[in-house]
Amino acid sequence: MKVAWQRLIRFVATDGRILHGEPILPSPEFDIGKVTEKDALKAKVIEGADLYDTTGATKVTSEVVTVKRLLGPLTPADVPIIRCVGLNYAKHIKEAGRTPPPFPFIFFKPTTTMLDHGDDVRIPKIAQDDQADYEGELCMIMGKDAKDVSMSDALSYVAAYTAGNDVSSRKLQRDPAYAGKVPQWGFSKGFDTFAPMGPALVSSQLIGDPKDLHLKTIVDGEVRQDESVSDLLFDCAYLVHYLSQGTTLQKGSVVMTGTPGGVGAGLNPPKYLTPGTKVEVVISKIGTLVNGVTFD
Repeated sequence: MKVAWQRLIRFVATDGRILHGEPILPSPEFDIGKVTEKDALKAKVIEGADLYDTTGATKVTSEVVTVKRLLGPLTPADVPIIRCVGLNYAKHIKEAGRTPPPFPFIFFKPTTTMLDHGDDVRIPKIAQDDQADYEGELCMIMGKDAKDVSMSDALSYVAAYTAGNDVSSRKLQRDPAYAGKVPQWGFSKGFDTFAPMGPALVSSQLIGDPKDLHLKTIVDGEVRQDESVSDLLFDCAYLVHYLSQGTTLQKGSVVMTGTPGGVGAGLNPPKYLTPGTKVEVVISKIGTLVNGVTFD
């Protein structure tokens, strides 16, 4: 799907305005997620109410401004719903002690979980007892409504991709003393700030085949997750096809596609998020989503 921009960032400009823009990269390999105020990154202002407009109403203007602070590319007002896919990488399925599901395992996050690039994930008191965990993920953003779409057409409904972190509370998710006999995913993954996304939206045309992307999650300088997106059990095209059966995937909806092996709970010994932790989700062609961690 072709949109007006190739990369979209949301940022605070040096004049104080919060804007959408097309970043002017100093080199093709420049990582937008690493930008600081000192870099004085320039961007062309994007005007238009509809980020995914294809009529020409939304456009990249000739106005060039300087980025003071990078935010997340999306706000809760931009996103009707966040659909998430669990158990979608073979290594993660193994470390979770589960068997591969015959169909995608789906759960939802409220849009109140969304968090800007650069901000801290805030762990609530109920999840501060050695259980808060990271899950680096590739996210798809729907550019137009999709219902009952075929596999062959599925990716034509995707406007862009970004990086995300499906922050999770493992005891509330899996421990029978906290979750009951059946593991549950909604409450344990649905706290405020538990879905950082960014650093930019990268158009599907620029990404090409998402199977060619590579994902890493780095925690305090240590690479914890390192996997090709081609290892997805259910790939991006299949997810859009499957999720759209009998259901309208609304324009602007986000689909978090699942996480590889290497989550904190799967390490020996486990390593959970603590105050001061720095989490980086790095996806080729997209950049690095960076967030710290604090306890409420």
